[in-house]
This record gives sequence, structure tokens and C-alpha cells, in this order.
Amino acid sequence: MPHQTDAERIAALRREIKRHDHLYYTKDRPEISDAEYDRLFRELVDLETAHPQLITADSPTQRVGASPLDELTKVSHEKPMLSLDSMTDQDDVRAFDARMKRELETDDIVYTAEPKFDGLSVELVYDRGIFMRGATRGDGMIGEDVTINLRTIRALPLQLETHPALPMHLVVRGEVYMRLDEFQLLNRRMTERGEDAFANPRNAAAGALRQLDSRITASRPLTLTCYDIMAVSGASPPTHWDDLEALAAWGLPIPEHRRRCRSIEEVLSFHAATDVMRNALPFEIDGIVVKLDRRNWQDQLGSKSRSPRWAIAYKFSPRKEITVIQDIAVSVGRTGTLTPLALLKPVEVGGVTISRATLHNADEVARKDVRVGDTVKVERAGDVIPAIAERVPIPGETRQDPFVMPDHCPVCGSAVAREGAYFYCTGQTVCIAQLKGAIEHFASKSALDIEGMGKKTIAQLVDLGLVRDLADLYSLTKAQVLTLEGFADRSATLLLESIERSKSVSLDRLLMGLGIRQVGQHIARVLAKQLGSLSKLMSATQEELLQVREIGPEISASLTSFFSEERNRAVIARLIERGLTITSLSTIPLTGSQSLTGKTFVFTGGLAGYSRDQAKELVEQHGGQISSSVSKKTSYVVAGSDPGSKLDQARKLGVRILTETEFTALVTPE
Repeated sequence: MPHQTDAERIAALRREIKRHDHLYYTKDRPEISDAEYDRLFRELVDLETAHPQLITADSPTQRVGASPLDELTKVSHEKPMLSLDSMTDQDDVRAFDARMKRELETDDIVYTAEPKFDGLSVELVYDRGIFMRGATRGDGMIGEDVTINLRTIRALPLQLETHPALPMHLVVRGEVYMRLDEFQLLNRRMTERGEDAFANPRNAAAGALRQLDSRITASRPLTLTCYDIMAVSGASPPTHWDDLEALAAWGLPIPEHRRRCRSIEEVLSFHAATDVMRNALPFEIDGIVVKLDRRNWQDQLGSKSRSPRWAIAYKFSPRKEITVIQDIAVSVGRTGTLTPLALLKPVEVGGVTISRATLHNADEVARKDVRVGDTVKVERAGDVIPAIAERVPIPGETRQDPFVMPDHCPVCGSAVAREGAYFYCTGQTVCIAQLKGAIEHFASKSALDIEGMGKKTIAQLVDLGLVRDLADLYSLTKAQVLTLEGFADRSATLLLESIERSKSVSLDRLLMGLGIRQVGQHIARVLAKQLGSLSKLMSATQEELLQVREIGPEISASLTSFFSEERNRAVIARLIERGLTITSLSTIPLTGSQSLTGKTFVFTGGLAGYSRDQAKELVEQHGGQISSSVSKKTSYVVAGSDPGSKLDQARKLGVRILTETEFTALVTPE
């Protein structure tokens, strides 16, 4: 049995953490730092770990989520969750007021006005003050049971405050949403990993709350505000204002910004004032909700099929085109290219709400001179990611420092290198943002040729955390593979056998598989043939590499950058530790006529009928050689669509230029 002092300390910590959760999430008035909060939380976790019999369902530590569900089950609401008639024009709001007065036969009407949160509406059920069930709105009559997911939201009290008026049974309506700062932080993390960011906080909140895996919900920064008592055992409060006061007394979060209005003019004034302060609020609202305050009048007027007669949503005009850059994040793509993206205060452009815009590259950011905090005009064409058209100068504004590209990858911390106008992460084999693409390339036929390692399988391996770098492929067990969708005993065995066979690989195929920038199939063969061993290549300087035929400044810089990155060297070491053996250079069968012996080819631009590797292989099969740069010794430059500077160099040096058709004639037997 635990000491009494431990049980008392656990109870005290729960009370203290619950109080700080209420201050932070409900009152927005934290009393302690995040570090101090974390210290209290860790102490509680440690004590509960030592005394698991003292863990209770309402403990703050139990908000981490549970095992994934197969599906969200349907539940019927105790009372219909109605929608609201929306209005944007003052005349319509005045007409609503006139109708209220006419139907109630009085000029003395009081309204409650409060913000209209732009989130996901939920039903919360409490029995004896304990949170029992939660559901989404659904169609208003039937929603989805998201109880497990709601329990992860710290703003939601799992046990209500003891209070004389606390009912035995209580059904509350609330809104789940994300604070704007938390939303931007989430979008920044997703953007950096090269994932699609959420368009707006509402989509982000809805996606998080409806997860089958509540552990994902727990990782998302959701919060909650409650604004209606849907059902209650015993007598209901006489007014909506009293509803809100009762909810607050029971420990539920309610709208802080609200007003009791004794005329429609006060409602209009509240709407105007709220619209002005809208940009300063830490969350998204799209209008105000106006309700008759007296409950008996609400009951008297009743509801239409989908909406109450006694309440309206008085919407704001949507923000259009002009918005503020709240942050500049750097997205790491599947090939390692770093792209700056502006994270925007959500704005409507072309009928679509957007929250990010591409900045293309560092040179473009400098040219437009846009910075965090700037007001900008956003444009959108078709379905492409919106772009910033221009900065909108604000008189007297104090601007932040100019944006600078990071010198280390925001995802994996590897060094960042530059290539022309573009920056890229050098940690190709270990960067999670690039990992799926890196594995796909590593397992491809021209590299390690791992059969059964398709895109879907790779995605599952990475998403489930089974593979965090290339070397992890050689630690996979059958039990792990069987957890993947689409795998049974036989298919799992075949995949593992293919992985085992790939452990014996030629040096050129391994170099190809590592995905080093500028190193394709042909250059990998050149390096393997000239240097002979991986260790020699890894230790070669840029100057030494430049002595190798066909290796120019760009390729040598890419190689030394890759092998100087300690994380890449560590992955290669782990590959060898796990049984990878490097054999001699692979051979390409010389099936051609050898008609191109002694001829050197350079390719520029895209070819319609061949991939670049296929074209190079055809040249080699006919005895020719490939070069990455044009010189007087070059025999032919093959120019495809959108050729680069190599075409100009060929013209300057008088090198013969071939079209794709002419190239095909050279490599096709008569």
C-alpha cells in the first residue's frame, strides 16, 4: 500500500494542475510558466507510475489518448443541435428584431450577444458532474461519438466543480477550435516536413477531433468554449445569460467577450466593436450570435425544422485578399529542396479561405522584401498554392528583420547547402521530410532493387515509425511487416527475402540508391569505376573528385557535402553493421552495336521518349560515354525540351547538336 503522503500529494497535484488548466485554457490568465507546469505534471506522472492503483479516469495524465478505433460510432443527440439563420446586412437584423417584438407583443426585449466561434460544434454529456460522452453535431439529430478524443482536450473539465446548483444530468453545447498561434505552429511543423498544411483553423480542428486514433488528437492543440445548456435535470436557468454564468460556475469555459443588449442598437454596436477587435483575438470568429435572453420566450417561439426562431448568426464580411504574414516557415520537399512559405492570417481569395502562400525561394523573398508582420496582398490563380503579389505598406509601421534561410534543416538539423537560387537539406538519408522518397529511390530497380517495397508500403513503414532511416529496413521483423495493410504471411516473407537479397550490392548501385544530388546511374558507375571503394569516395576532397573524368564542380561539391554530413555517414555505417556488403562494379550488358565507341554525349533539357537514365544507358550499350559538361572533346549535345546553358555552350564551341529524333536514329538498329 502507498504511504498516505503519496496519495495526498497525488490529490494535491491533480487539484493544482486542474486549476492551472482552467486558468490557462478557460480564463487565458496563466499564473505559472510552461516549465513549472511541466515540472508539476512530471511529478504527477512519476507518482502515478509508482502507484498505478491510484490512477483515476479524471486524472490530468489520462488525456493522452487510447488505442485506435475501427470507426466512429453514431449517437443520437438528447436534443436537436440546430443551425442558425445567417445574416450580413443591418436591415435584416433590424427586421429580425421587429419580428421578435411583433410575435412576443412587446418592445422591451433583451438579447445576449457573443462571438460566433469558427470551429466544430459538439455535445457534452455530464452525469453527477463527471464527463460521460461527447459527440459531433453531425446532421443535428445524430452525430459521431468522439468521447475519447474530447477527453484529450485540456480545456474540457472531466469533472465539474462542486456547486450547490450542479445538476445530476447536464447536456452542454460547445465549440472545439484551435487558437491562431497554436494553429500557425501546427502548420509550421507540417509545412517544414513537406506536408500539406491546413487551410484554416476550423479544418484543422475538425480533422483532429474526428481522428480514429485519439493519440493523434492529443497531439493537436485543441481547445473548447461552451455556450448553451441543451438539457438539464431540474429547473433550467431563467435566461441565457444565467446559462453562461452557471456553466462558468461549474468550471466550463464560456465566451469572455459577450454582452447583454437591451436594444437592437446595442446589438449592432456590439457587432461593430467585435469586428474591429476581430484581428486582435487569439482565435477565429466569423460573426456574432444574437439570442433572445429569456428562456420562456425562446420556448414560446420554438424552432423551424433546422434552426431556432429566436436566434441568428450576424456574420462579418469575409477578409479579402489583404492579410498579414504571421510567420515564414521553410518547407522541406521530398528531394530536400527548401521552399519558404508565408503562413498567413486566414483570408478569402477567390472564394477559398487560405492560410499560406508560396514565396518560391530566398531570392524571391528578398526581391519582394516581405517579412513576418507585413501586410500583403495575396492572389490565387486556378488551384495552385496562392502567392503574395506585393507588400502593402502601412504608415508608421515598425518592420521585423529581413527573412534569412536557415543554415540547418528545420526537420532533421542537417546542414543546408545552396545550389543556384535554391537551398537544400544535405541529410537526405535521415531527413523525415525526405525519407519516403529516399526509401523509394533506394529500393528502386536501378538501385538496390527491393521487390514489394512500393509507395504504399513505404508510407506505412515511415508513418508507423518502423523505419526512421535507410538502415532500419534491415531491422524489420515479420511481426512488424504483418501489421502493415495488405500483408499476409506469404507476402511478408517475400518482402523480407527481397530485403535480405539486397544486402549484397555493387558500389555503383549503392551510390545510386543513396540519392546523392547530381549522382545518377551513369555518374555512380563513373565514380565506382574510378575510385573503386566506398571508403575512398567518402574521404575524397573536392579537388580530388575534380580529377575524375566527367566530375565537375557541382557534382564534386554535392558529393563532399553529402559525405561530410555526419548523419549520412552514420546511416552508411549502420547499413554495413546490419549486413550490407559492397561488391564490385555491376555490369551493363553490351547489347548494342558499339557504333558509338569513342563518342561522348551531353544531355540537356527533357526527352519525350526516354528518361535521362534510359538515354544514358542506350549510349553506353552502344559503346559511347556520357559527360555532364560541354567541352571541345564533346561529340554530341542532345537537346530536349527546355534546354539549359549547355546548349549555348555547344553552339559557342561548335559541338554538333542532336534533336531527340536524331539521337533515336543513332541508337536504334537499322
